[in-house]
Amino acid sequence: MPPKSLLRKVGRAIADYTMVREGDRILLGVSGGKDSLSLLLILKHLQSYAPVRFELGVITVDPEVDGFNPSSLTGYYDSLGVPWHYCRQPIMAEAKTRLDGDSFCAYCARMKRGIMYSTCREHGYNVLALAQHLDDLAESFLMSAFHQGKLGTMKAHYVNDAGDLRIIRPLVYVRETQTTAFAADAELPIIPDSCPACFTAPTQRAHMKTLLAREEREHPHLFANLLHTMRPLMDETPDDNRPATDGAPKREHP
Repeated sequence: MPPKSLLRKVGRAIADYTMVREGDRILLGVSGGKDSLSLLLILKHLQSYAPVRFELGVITVDPEVDGFNPSSLTGYYDSLGVPWHYCRQPIMAEAKTRLDGDSFCAYCARMKRGIMYSTCREHGYNVLALAQHLDDLAESFLMSAFHQGKLGTMKAHYVNDAGDLRIIRPLVYVRETQTTAFAADAELPIIPDSCPACFTAPTQRAHMKTLLAREEREHPHLFANLLHTMRPLMDETPDDNRPATDGAPKREHP
């Protein structure tokens, strides 16, 4: 069972942003990293006592990158009794000929998102759940301010451009240290180096992560203050027509 501290934060985020509704069919994107596997167990647990009924399925997109093979996760999904979808696509090979100004990470994230959207539509899911946490939002916030000259971060809950799917991020109040600890305690079957291609060079996101860690050592309330600052940027009700800000793609460490 996930610790109560994790369940409280996820439950509060779900309530604050009305992420889960009666009869929702939720498809969770699982890469094989600690964050998405943690969220899988949290949502699976919430199914048993949540005041609303919802269905839960899983999708793993295999980009066919050398050194990364998430196929073993399907057995784990079976052990949990969770329906799953496993999609293979040679994203790295395609990127070599299709990249046009994008980083590989941005291209890969866009392609994976398209596959997840298509799977939702094909199998009748109306909600896509993603596993970005508070650290990811803080990094995106700084990247947006530093490199784009605007205030923005990932949304906690929004509707896609086509207007047919809701995207939710139930971990927006959760710290990365919490998913790391839970994954270790629960001995989750993490796939090492969730995206090896992203480890070949330093990224803006990695730089922001280092900067935030350094600042937090001096200012223990840093992330609480950042969350307070970002709250207006995270909120987008599904009826809004404002464009969503996804921020830069993330990677999960084992």
